[in-house]
Amino acid sequence: MTAHKPTGNAVRAMPGQRRDYRVLLIEDCQAEADLILAMFTGSRDFTFCVDHVQRYLEGMARLDDDIYDAVLLDLNLPDSSGLGGFERVHQLYPTLPVIILTNYRDEELALRAVREGAQDYLVKNDVDHRLLSRSLRYAIERAAAEAALLESEERYSLAIRGAQDVIWDWHLINQRSYFSPRLKAILGYGEDELGDDIQEWFTRVHPEDHHALRAALQDHIDGGSAHFEHEHRLITASGQYIWVLSRGLAIRDSSGAAYRIAGSLTDITRRKLAEERLLHDTLHDALTQLPNRVLFMDRLNQALRHARRDGQMQFAVLFFDLDRFKIINDSLGHAVGDELLIAVGRRLEKFLRPGDTLARLGGDEFAILLHGIDGSQGATHVADRIHDLFRQRFTLRDHEVFTSASIGVALHSAAYEQAEEILRDADLAMYRAKRSGSDGCAISDNGMHQRALETLRTEAELRWALERNELVMHYQPIICMHSGRVRGFEALLRWQHPQRGLIYPDAFIRVAEDTGLIIPIGWWALREACARLREWQRLFPMDPPIAVSVNISGRLFGSPDVGLRIAELLREHDLPPSSLHLEITESVIMDHGETTMSALAYLRQMGVQLHIDDFGTGYSSLSYLQRFSYDSLKIDRSFVMHMNEKSDSNAIVKTLVALGDMLGMRVIAEGVETQEQFQELKAMRCPEAQGYWFARPMQGADVEPFLARGPVAVN
Repeated sequence: MTAHKPTGNAVRAMPGQRRDYRVLLIEDCQAEADLILAMFTGSRDFTFCVDHVQRYLEGMARLDDDIYDAVLLDLNLPDSSGLGGFERVHQLYPTLPVIILTNYRDEELALRAVREGAQDYLVKNDVDHRLLSRSLRYAIERAAAEAALLESEERYSLAIRGAQDVIWDWHLINQRSYFSPRLKAILGYGEDELGDDIQEWFTRVHPEDHHALRAALQDHIDGGSAHFEHEHRLITASGQYIWVLSRGLAIRDSSGAAYRIAGSLTDITRRKLAEERLLHDTLHDALTQLPNRVLFMDRLNQALRHARRDGQMQFAVLFFDLDRFKIINDSLGHAVGDELLIAVGRRLEKFLRPGDTLARLGGDEFAILLHGIDGSQGATHVADRIHDLFRQRFTLRDHEVFTSASIGVALHSAAYEQAEEILRDADLAMYRAKRSGSDGCAISDNGMHQRALETLRTEAELRWALERNELVMHYQPIICMHSGRVRGFEALLRWQHPQRGLIYPDAFIRVAEDTGLIIPIGWWALREACARLREWQRLFPMDPPIAVSVNISGRLFGSPDVGLRIAELLREHDLPPSSLHLEITESVIMDHGETTMSALAYLRQMGVQLHIDDFGTGYSSLSYLQRFSYDSLKIDRSFVMHMNEKSDSNAIVKTLVALGDMLGMRVIAEGVETQEQFQELKAMRCPEAQGYWFARPMQGADVEPFLARGPVAVN
């Protein structure tokens, strides 16, 4: 057997199992020892294996070398007498049960032995095998239970000392309480600065949390909840608040009444700070730290609900973006652009009232929720003040930056059911303000949303129109005022809608421009017009050949290969380049960039004719005519139709005819509808004209009969 010191923690027998116990008997009298040994025979459930020694020191040696479940110790030994020997055994082996055997009836000595730690005190003359067996079994079981309890207490003590949580215990009957030392540590108190009264906890709870904490505790004590759990704030010795999570469980009597509750307190300050930061980041823009769209929509929904309860409440939403922000980003860099957005936020924050909400919705878009606003006048007053703030320069990284804002306003009304509807209308109003020029302001009206829906429907149907070949071209002849001969046709785009019938460009061309659909539509129109022109030139040869004029969007010039594609189109239809006339508006002329200028130069060199359409209705700056040499200018119909009514219209038309003549440009008058207009233009020696007086726009199939009739009467 391996020698080691006994632990006293012998494995206990399970119920129904036989158990062998090892016992050391220290007795100097052999006769008494034999008597005791005889008492151990005959047990059915327990077997006692007894080792007998006659001297105290011999017994101590055995204990050093072997493991025993119990010791039977005679108090009167040759080498030890009295309680001294027992005390030494108990000191060396505190968990080993010791039963004292003696021939003397000494109650005082017996009590003293038990107080010192002996498991029992037996008088030899009174002992029989049942008493001895029972005493040994009880001693061994008590020792094992005490050892287990001691181990459990040590484990609990270690757990409390090592835990980061506060352990608390509250006796509800006598109001005694206990807090582990960790409470002093997390609150910043010294060892003797905090007591164990339950009020040490409650009096340090934040006033805003106190009622909810007591209510949660009482609810659990009353049986309303299975367990107690609550987050609240506690004030520390330094006057700062920390967040704690308290958990607990009540102990109840047989009637279900709680008489004790115990639990823990956990410092969760870091977690709460992280949650608050995460919540802030979720609801705020990372760049400007302003509320973001999510938080703005939440507050707008709150305002809407409040307004439903209070019919007198008024509020408004201002939606705006920064005009020319892209130019600032592209020229000075995105870092400066970001600084501008931050500066805008700081400037507006100082001017708004505390109850209002300023948010960055994304990019350079901002929104403001104004409470207690006095109708449209109050909202426009705020918009005017924003414009004034933006007129002051921003100094960013040694750059002086100026910007402005296009502002859309939506006023609260009972018709709004969702916050999204209010923001949507403010957004639509902003785009209307932007179309009227920078630094503008527009207020949403009832029809604005309907018009937006109509625009979306038009866009969707226009895409289908391209796929289903619903677009058609009509052609209006351009007549030589001197001979009446047809010089060419202007190709006019129409939409043959399956339900709404023939639709003119005014109803859909803006949508096509805004959505980029004008690009595929423009190429379709060019291809269709070229195909028709080739057939007319084959059937009606003239010198010079019949030409076709096609209105072309400036969006087509965004592609660097526009010139090459048009050249390929002319080769495909075997057309001389001079037969194709491209009509360009003054807005396209103003936007001449390097790409556009290169494309125009390529087309002009190839022989394609370039016309300035609707001349006189836009900027009409002669400097633009100097930048490029155009072939023709077309006098807008608005001047022609009023020639007989307003003398200034006559003067303008006459000036434009003379200007064209001096610049060597062909002049074409549009919108000739009466004989008087025709005669006036002829007297002014206007070279060419078109209009209802000569012929209405006609479908492609009607052009051939028209050409077959010959020149138009011009006398």
